[in-house]
Amino acid sequence: MKKRKFKIKNMLGMEDENSYAKLIIAYKELAYQNEEKEKRAAELLIANKELAFQNEEKEKRAAELVIANKELAFQNQEKEKRAIELMIANKELESFTFISNHDLQEPLRKIQTFSKRILMEESEDLSERASYYFERIQHSASHMQTLINDLLDYSRMTAAERKFEFSDLSKIVKEVVSALQDELQKKEAIVEFGKLSEVNIIPFQFRQLMQTLITNSLKFSKTELPPHIIIKSEKVTSETSRDKALRRKVDYCHITVSDNGLGFDPKYKDKIFDIFQRLHDKENYEGTGIGLTIARKIVENHQGIITASGEIGKGSTFNIFIPIQQF
Repeated sequence: MKKRKFKIKNMLGMEDENSYAKLIIAYKELAYQNEEKEKRAAELLIANKELAFQNEEKEKRAAELVIANKELAFQNQEKEKRAIELMIANKELESFTFISNHDLQEPLRKIQTFSKRILMEESEDLSERASYYFERIQHSASHMQTLINDLLDYSRMTAAERKFEFSDLSKIVKEVVSALQDELQKKEAIVEFGKLSEVNIIPFQFRQLMQTLITNSLKFSKTELPPHIIIKSEKVTSETSRDKALRRKVDYCHITVSDNGLGFDPKYKDKIFDIFQRLHDKENYEGTGIGLTIARKIVENHQGIITASGEIGKGSTFNIFIPIQQF
């Protein structure tokens, strides 16, 4: 076999042998190039598919963007509507405030003044029943004045300009306790609080909130037991608190106001904040049923949450969550 190959090579001229080698090399090069072209063609096919997919995704995103823009435009329209409605509501509220403060208060003051003068100056000419009726007139007029003042307070909390300041809650509670000193001493009440948090609040509104809750505890205390009110605060987040209504990744100041008073049926824990809602009889417990509604409005003005818990005869607790930094 070797001899035969040798003979073939000898039969070929030197030039033919070089040409044959070059042809082999060219053939290999061509085969390599074809393989590369096939690879490039496969890569190009994949790239085209990827490009087609990206174009489809871009079209989807473009369609989603169109929908989002329409939704945003709709929301802006709704916001403008709400802004106009709010402006109208504020004007109506201003009118209500003016009417309440002038048109209602003035005749009410006259009723109180004249009924008082009749009782003082004409008491000898009045029968026992007539005197009783005039006393009832005075009592009802006084209750109506309290109701008007509470409604005015509520309207102010709704329409008031909101100027937030970082304030020490301990200082605010001290001011409230000092203002309620006479009522506290009369009932031999104890208000217990330590170092409370510093939080971004509307100071005069928060002062009203603390006064409302402490007054509420005094009003619904047990006759046989001096009121004991405990106020605490701590920093929490939605992750560390059990309240699911809190916003995620927001630091809150959790304030609790607890007492050892009459408490209430747990089924009323939400209704307790409704306007004019009263859980105890009117004869023994005076009030208009607006105090806790004002408290809720104040907390809402701070983008916070207030809840109540309690049991009949075992006191009540108010939980307040206020963002430490307003946003």
